[in-house]
Amino acid sequence: MLLAGVRVVLGEQFVGLYVHGSLASGGFDPQRSDIDFVVVTTGDLNGETLTALAAMHARIAASGLDWARRLEGGYIPQDGLQRYDPARACYPWLGMDGHFAVEQFDHGWVIQLHVLREHGLVVAGPHPRTLIDPISCDDLRQAQQALLHEWWRPQLDDHTRLRSREYQAYAVLTMCRALYTLEHGTVVTKAEAAHWAQQTLPERWAALIGRALAWPRGQQPDALPETLELIRYTLERARASADGR
Repeated sequence: MLLAGVRVVLGEQFVGLYVHGSLASGGFDPQRSDIDFVVVTTGDLNGETLTALAAMHARIAASGLDWARRLEGGYIPQDGLQRYDPARACYPWLGMDGHFAVEQFDHGWVIQLHVLREHGLVVAGPHPRTLIDPISCDDLRQAQQALLHEWWRPQLDDHTRLRSREYQAYAVLTMCRALYTLEHGTVVTKAEAAHWAQQTLPERWAALIGRALAWPRGQQPDALPETLELIRYTLERARASADGR
C-alpha cells in the first residue's frame, strides 16, 4: 500500500523505497518494534506534494491493517541521502504517532544510513549501496558521540520521557548499543549489544539490562535512577572515546 501510494503521489520524482532499522538488521520484535522506511526522491518536495503524502499516510493509518500504525520514516532527496550534511538535513518525516512534517535530522541519521547501506531491504529501486557513500568506523563513533550529546544529555535534567517504564527499557538498550558502537566502530542490534554489555560492563548493570531485554514481558519496576546512571556512564565513556582514552 505504501509503495503504490508513493508512486502515485511522487510520479517521476520517485527513486526507491527501502526498509531499514531493526526489520532489516535482524532485531525486529513484533511487540515493540516499528517499521523504519525511507523513500528516496529525485529532489526536494513542494508543499502540494507534502499535503498529498500526508493524506496518503492518513489513509494507510485508517486502513485497519496490523502494521499500518507502526510505520516510521522519511522522504530523502537522492543527493541528501549520499551523505549526512547537518546544514541541509531537513526532510519530511512520518512519526509513529501519525505526525507528518518537515523535521531536522540529527546525527543519529549517520547510524541509520549505515544500517540502510549495509542491511537495507529493497522494496523498489536501486540497491542503497549505489546511493549512499561508505561510512567509516570513525564516522560512526563521532555520530554516536554527537547523538549522545544532542539527545540524551538533556534528558539527565528533563526526565519527562524517562518516567515511562517502556522508555526506560528503550534507553537502557540504546545505551548498550551506543557503548558497542563506541567500542567497535560498527552497529549491531539492540539485543546483540545488550548481551555484549551484560558480559562486558560492570556487574551492577546486568539486572537492569536483563529487564530491558525482557520488556514488555516480565516484571518491570520503575528504574529511573538506575537508567539515569547508565546514561551518565555512557556519556562518560563517550567523552573518553572522544579524548582518545
